[in-house]
Amino acid sequence: MRRLPVALALIPAAVLVTSGSGGGGEAFGGGTVAQRSPQTRVRVVTEGLGDPFELAYAPDGQLWVSEKSGLKVTRVDPRSGARATALDLTGKAFHSQGGQDGVLGFTLHPDFGKGKHSDYLYLAYTYKNGGASATKIVRYTAKDGVLSDERPVLTGLPGHNDHQSARLRYGPDGKLYYSIGDQGHNYLANYCRPNHAQELPTAEQIAASDWSLYQGKVLRIDPDGSVPEDNPELNGVRSHIYAYGMRNPDGMDFGGTTLYTAENGPLTDDEFNRIEEGGNYGWPNVAGWKDDRAYVYSNWSQAVGGCQNIPFDADPGSPPAQVPTTKESDFTRETVSPLSTFGTTVDSGHDFGPTPVCPDAASAYMCWPTIAPGGLKVYGDDVLVASMKNGTVFKLSRDGKHYRELYRTVNRYRDITLSPDGKTLYIATDSEGRHMVRGEGGTPTTHLTNPGAILAVPYGQDQGQTGSPTQDQTQNQTRNQ
Repeated sequence: MRRLPVALALIPAAVLVTSGSGGGGEAFGGGTVAQRSPQTRVRVVTEGLGDPFELAYAPDGQLWVSEKSGLKVTRVDPRSGARATALDLTGKAFHSQGGQDGVLGFTLHPDFGKGKHSDYLYLAYTYKNGGASATKIVRYTAKDGVLSDERPVLTGLPGHNDHQSARLRYGPDGKLYYSIGDQGHNYLANYCRPNHAQELPTAEQIAASDWSLYQGKVLRIDPDGSVPEDNPELNGVRSHIYAYGMRNPDGMDFGGTTLYTAENGPLTDDEFNRIEEGGNYGWPNVAGWKDDRAYVYSNWSQAVGGCQNIPFDADPGSPPAQVPTTKESDFTRETVSPLSTFGTTVDSGHDFGPTPVCPDAASAYMCWPTIAPGGLKVYGDDVLVASMKNGTVFKLSRDGKHYRELYRTVNRYRDITLSPDGKTLYIATDSEGRHMVRGEGGTPTTHLTNPGAILAVPYGQDQGQTGSPTQDQTQNQTRNQ
């Protein structure tokens, strides 16, 4: 197995990308999607946004979008593209250059725009807490298209430049749900930081409002920020933690009362998950299914003699002798298996090194068998997932067994939303591609077609049927569950 270049230690794990429109034909991660559909006309609604992160079609007929690096919440007219600033957090929110922090996920109160005095928008953003980065969830009141009266919900959450996740949803049970990634610990540029995704807080930590072990979790929060009385007890302690053992659940949404996430894998095993109360999803000990295929847990933060002088290597088959490793099957705790890995599970022995398409240290990671799922939205019986790494919208059945590619352009797709009539799909793209995307033929490129934009594409009957997996995909899913 070829060793990966040390230069990859400087590249964030989660990346996005894009290309044309359609439904597949190309293999990715061991599976294939349905045949490519005819070219679809893409309309640019607006561009020049500062890394749009969350996108929602609000009851006022406007697209509301949070701008991660722009440090704003902006209202966009979906017809004309005209923009108006609803909230400017310059000087309050913090974004590191090229980082995954800033103004992040938001959710609207279910009664927003209904004249019930509940025009609330809940928002997550990172800020400087002393010299450290932290994250807070706050509530604003909307009036005449402007957000004001910031009220804290939960502050002092972990914050970092990687794996924020930061999707926020108002659940059908009246609780707030928030996904928080593992902050990139024990990986790439953060490989000397211990990963806390499997660690759970003590009662003393909760009493002291110490949320430091909330990394790699899905939280369930009362709208006033308190711990719900019916949250699960984990290790005998009730906290905001609803489920744990996650890497980077970059997409999260409800379908009825069921909560789903789309999670970035390391080099393989992106995940589509159904979230269960108290569930352990295995990370960092398990990626995808507990099958010992192409992944071992290498605990760089516990390297004998310290990790600072050991060059990081993301290849799961070749860590240095000083780095302790465990197989997935060595992890004896009960875990929840994913519904799907989007065909990204590969066999042990897979070569993660440079390829003819990705020939050097700066581009090798673009040929890893991952799609880097981003925003996830549930519509009826279907789930739409924005793929960051290859700039594609995928449509999945809720059981994860069927999926197809809908649209592709050479961009980094961050989030999606649908118009109320279900006829138009809106896509938010990142502002820059310095970490590369997949261009035509899969060739890595830093040139984005529509950076920092909202795109509109038709959505309707021609996208009404999801494609069935190939035989290889069916085998992948069956033998690993």
